[in-house]
Amino acid sequence: MNEFLTALSEYTFLQSALVAALLASIGCGIAGSYVVVKRITFIAGGIAHSVLGGMGAALYYGVDPLGGALFAAILAALLIGWIRLQWNTQEDTLIGALWAVGMAIGILFISKTPGYQTDLMSFLFGNILLVSEKSLWFMGGLDALLLLAVVAYHRQFLAVSFDEEYARLRGVPVTFFYLLLLVLVAVTVVLLIQVVGLILVLALLTLPAAIAEHYVHSLGRMMLLATGVGAILSTTGVALSYSPDLPPGPTIILLAGAAYLLSAVTARALIKRKREKAQSSSEAP
Repeated sequence: MNEFLTALSEYTFLQSALVAALLASIGCGIAGSYVVVKRITFIAGGIAHSVLGGMGAALYYGVDPLGGALFAAILAALLIGWIRLQWNTQEDTLIGALWAVGMAIGILFISKTPGYQTDLMSFLFGNILLVSEKSLWFMGGLDALLLLAVVAYHRQFLAVSFDEEYARLRGVPVTFFYLLLLVLVAVTVVLLIQVVGLILVLALLTLPAAIAEHYVHSLGRMMLLATGVGAILSTTGVALSYSPDLPPGPTIILLAGAAYLLSAVTARALIKRKREKAQSSSEAP
């Protein structure tokens, strides 16, 4: 750890990596909480893996891969949302098909793009140490969009996340806000690709929020706690990976997975202790 702290004061790429980790934690704290509460992890996975099609096409036509990823993610979010609303009985199959088609399109474009695409490899598998200043500004802009949307429409998102039928009865345009929520998830997927890559993005999107869910029941508090957990996990993962020269992305995910398992066991033990205490109190004369 001392070696990492010394290097952090000397190398700008490590400083950029930590800034990227903190920016990504905002996205996973906000959108990840919605994904966990509404139980749409499979939908988020469909959006995430469809992004490869946009990235492959962007590389083929000489456009910024992040721009292609953002376009593909939003398009996939809208398509998946429409499928869920119109084809509810075949939702899983159709989302799985879109997931596969998006990846297949990306692979075809990549196969026709000349040369070895190092940028694409970092987007697929993640390399937070290579995040550029331009990418940091891009991530900051996406975070700003997320925060603005949540501040403006928090009550509507809350209603749609917990009870769509009740939201309809209250006059909330559920379809619009459901699709907008999926667009926020799509934006967050692109945000997190910078840190852990497309392959592992779903884990970072959901695990910090799932850990926070063990301890708080308010969605606002859950977002704050998930953001803090995400920041701790991502920055610690970068620090732990430095000395042994390990890939930061997988290190962050392994740390997040271990933290989730520990949190689940701890939360279960706390619930059991509360039940035993309540039972003993009720049995007392």
